[in-house]
Amino acid sequence: MKDYLTFLWRAGRVSFQGGAKFYLWMTLLTVLVLVGLHAWARQFVLGLETTGLTNPVSWGAYIANFTFLVGVAAAAVMLVIPAYIYKKEFMHEVVIFGELMAIAVIVMCLLFVAVDLGHPDRFHHMLPPFGIFNWPDSILSWDVIVLNGYLLLNLHIAGYLLYCRYRQRPPTRRFYIPFVFISIAWAVSIHTVTAFLYVGLAGRSYWHHPLVPSRFLASAFVAGPGLMILTFQIIRRVTRYYIGDQPIFTLRMIMTVAMIINMFLLGSELFTEFYSPTMHAAAARYLYFGLHGHQGLVPWIWTAIVLDSIGLLLLITPLSRKIGWLNIACVTCFVGVWIEKGMGLIVPGFVPSPLGQIVEYLPTLNETLICLGVWALGALLFSWMVRVAIPIMNGSLRAHPQLNPATKT
Repeated sequence: MKDYLTFLWRAGRVSFQGGAKFYLWMTLLTVLVLVGLHAWARQFVLGLETTGLTNPVSWGAYIANFTFLVGVAAAAVMLVIPAYIYKKEFMHEVVIFGELMAIAVIVMCLLFVAVDLGHPDRFHHMLPPFGIFNWPDSILSWDVIVLNGYLLLNLHIAGYLLYCRYRQRPPTRRFYIPFVFISIAWAVSIHTVTAFLYVGLAGRSYWHHPLVPSRFLASAFVAGPGLMILTFQIIRRVTRYYIGDQPIFTLRMIMTVAMIINMFLLGSELFTEFYSPTMHAAAARYLYFGLHGHQGLVPWIWTAIVLDSIGLLLLITPLSRKIGWLNIACVTCFVGVWIEKGMGLIVPGFVPSPLGQIVEYLPTLNETLICLGVWALGALLFSWMVRVAIPIMNGSLRAHPQLNPATKT
């Protein structure tokens, strides 16, 4: 117990040490978090009238970001599978960063749910031991369980592996390998259950579609690896921990396959909606072409399709074997999927309403600042964890530092 407390103390000290660029980055993120906190305090006092949400459109930017980020968290499994199932040793040098990213992203998901609540003080009702749940019938209750379970799994795996590396001893397989394999299935479940939240709403024809869970997973395995590729390059450029090209190009291959599947499923959905259109296709018509003069989402979705198409073209050509072009593909795919699963998924489900009303939605400035604050908090948390992990991974932070040979007696 004493050794573990010493580990926590030393890790805490290291997390606040760094150069001028590190302090500048953390200060910037802290300022953004405080701006978001101020905006949320305003929302807490005045209510959800500070957002663009209305009675017909009751989900907006908060739930859109939540849905997207659940997929990013699930994509950490794309590092775990090659490392632990296919025994790719070069993936072990980055798998810990995927787990740390999953931790930060799940925290962001929970925060986006919290800020969407009209009464955040009643958040405990969503927790199984304390809340009044309609379990197991409620899909929302399952979503809360799988998200918190995935968070705990990654906290255990990453924490145990880092502690063993700090103690300079090999990890005991029975203490983490079973949890690794559980986390693989759990990663798929968190995004599938989130998809079921929408698919199960039969009154919302745009969501009541069997392809939604498949598209959720395919797009998750595009956006998640894309963010990881960019993050790994930043880590190897600004830290003393080198990450080779093999993990990056393995993720490129995964992105390419997932993006092809995602675009195929998108085409299948468009064919179903528009080849033999029915009244249930009104939401899709509103999204892609506008409806009765209302075209608020048309620029969003066509921007997403263009970005996705550019990303796919770059990924399937030899251009993406060059890091510069690969980075462009990652950015376009990430932003494209973010729009597609955000404004392109959540809002059309409410337009038109079951009564035929067309009420358009656009996030307010206050809403945008809260979203920015949550994203900044996630980046702050991830940066803090990486700042602790890298000295442990490269051996500069250990329980028993090696003595300089010149000082030995």
